[in-house]
Amino acid sequence: MKKNLALVFALIGWFAVVAQYVLMVENRTVSFSETTIRFFSFFTILTNTLVAAYFTFIVFANNKNYAPITKPGILTAITIYITMVGLVYQVVLRHVWQPKGLQLIVDELLHSVIPVLVIFFWFLYEVTKPIKNSQVLKWASYPLLYLAFILIRGSFSGFYPYPFVDVTSLGITKALINAAVLLLVFMVISALFIFIGKALIKR
Repeated sequence: MKKNLALVFALIGWFAVVAQYVLMVENRTVSFSETTIRFFSFFTILTNTLVAAYFTFIVFANNKNYAPITKPGILTAITIYITMVGLVYQVVLRHVWQPKGLQLIVDELLHSVIPVLVIFFWFLYEVTKPIKNSQVLKWASYPLLYLAFILIRGSFSGFYPYPFVDVTSLGITKALINAAVLLLVFMVISALFIFIGKALIKR
């Protein structure tokens, strides 16, 4: 059952990521290489790719190499990342544009459907008892490294993937304040997942 679900979720994930890349290339206004770099500059894309890769590994892993990816906390971290993708989109970004056609389908898969599927998978299969609050600091390394990347690259390329960290229009102080707020939300959501996992999931 677990591998069957992982297979379905992996296929959905890879379809959404690849389709979004094709759409972005087809509608690009900059060079192919710059478009590709910008594509992988979105937290949404990086995280959905991580999700698709995780489910793919679950499908093909055997007993010998299964342990690292199923270590308690790995799935929880991935679930928190993709939950942030969905939450930020629904609250902050949904009103920014109105996609249509295939773009609308892909957009909903990346920001709405896949986050729900990952949370469902987490609820079914994460081993929550050994997870500790101290792990949250390790989990935060990914969004912090991502923030450093987009700010550094944006300083010389002028491209910032999200309006709330656009230093060009907001200034560095406001952008960092917005980033700090998101980091705080990340911490709260992490604590919430740990609490729910220990309170409700007896596994």
